[in-house]
Amino acid sequence: AIDLVVDKIERQIHKFKTKLMKNRYSNFKEIVPQVTPVLKEEEPEFKIVRNKRFVMHPMDVEEAIMQMNLVNHDFFMFFDAETETINVVYKRKDGDYGLLVPELK
Repeated sequence: AIDLVVDKIERQIHKFKTKLMKNRYSNFKEIVPQVTPVLKEEEPEFKIVRNKRFVMHPMDVEEAIMQMNLVNHDFFMFFDAETETINVVYKRKDGDYGLLVPELK
């Protein structure tokens, strides 16, 4: 009699596990297609479309401003001969010039 009860309980456990697994994975299959398109639509916020390499010659700020005006740009990156750092000169809206000097922390 005990063997019959054990067999019946084992069948019930197997039936319950099978039902649970079917329900668990069927819900998973419904959720995954909804999430996947959202992940595929994400794109980087900024896209770099061109990389440009160029040779820098050591110069002072005045020469960098002349070079910037010569190529008719609003900014010019250069290697400052005095400080031995890469700096940027730029043309301001008021007609004057600015100088960006990086500092490492």
